[in-house]
Amino acid sequence: MELKNLNITIAGGTGFLGQVLIEYFKTRVKHIYVLSRNFRPNSKKVTYLIWDGKNQGDWTRALASSDVLINLAGKSVDCRYTPANKKAIIDSRVESTKALGLAMHNCETPPSVWVNASTGTIYEHSESTPMDEEHGRLGNTFSEEVAKKWERAFFDFYRREVRQVAVRIAIVLGKKGGALQPIKAISKLGFGGQQGNGNQQISWMHEEDFARAIGFIITHPEQEGIFNLAAPLPIRNRHFMQNLRAILKVPLGINLPRPLLELGARLIKTETELILKSRYVQPKRLLNAGFKHKFTSPELALKDLLS
Repeated sequence: MELKNLNITIAGGTGFLGQVLIEYFKTRVKHIYVLSRNFRPNSKKVTYLIWDGKNQGDWTRALASSDVLINLAGKSVDCRYTPANKKAIIDSRVESTKALGLAMHNCETPPSVWVNASTGTIYEHSESTPMDEEHGRLGNTFSEEVAKKWERAFFDFYRREVRQVAVRIAIVLGKKGGALQPIKAISKLGFGGQQGNGNQQISWMHEEDFARAIGFIITHPEQEGIFNLAAPLPIRNRHFMQNLRAILKVPLGINLPRPLLELGARLIKTETELILKSRYVQPKRLLNAGFKHKFTSPELALKDLLS
């Protein structure tokens, strides 16, 4: 299976990760169909189709023309975990996955590969024990339960001719979006010290390696099941912030202890878990399959993204 011959459908393609994939694949595949809640103008290689993430509609016709389906749909977790937001976070993932599954069941010639997003947050907080696909311990907090329900909805679908891959994605570092932008902004203001005790592991991946990994999985038909998408080695929060300050040439880095982070999180309507949880995600299956990361250290990634 060569990328240049493929048509790809991306659900939830207007978010940060979706835009990363579109930018990467638009010069490498035949055509991309993007399922979006909002209208966007089409281009020669990209067609946008309206969907609501729940109901069947005209968008389902794209599947009959596609070789690959990639689902990234889901409400951002960068919000306060109120009851309403918790429900929206779960429903947006589970309902969109079920809607795609129904469309795939009803499609006479469905895509032969379905890649569904999940998250490295599915694993429990760990500062010293690596979590791979085989031995990683799944947690029981709200975020971890969201991930488990998301994957359950995905693997409840089965069609013999469809290869299914759930990708547990670590923090993707990018030039135009994702977690790096707000961290960069506060660092420039002098608040780029460690967050909390600074011991928490950051499992990360450069945006180019993220797109390359998706392409690798698509073009290797023997690969299915669950994959962790992360760089080979995580980095502790305090060291990541040191590297970031050095590249930005910001000498001052005021530490942000947990109480201050809790206050700040309330003010900007988010949760400290996004910063304080230790994610020690190991991409064992990806490495064993022969994937070679281009960016293996945070220093290399940050220099490239911040240049």
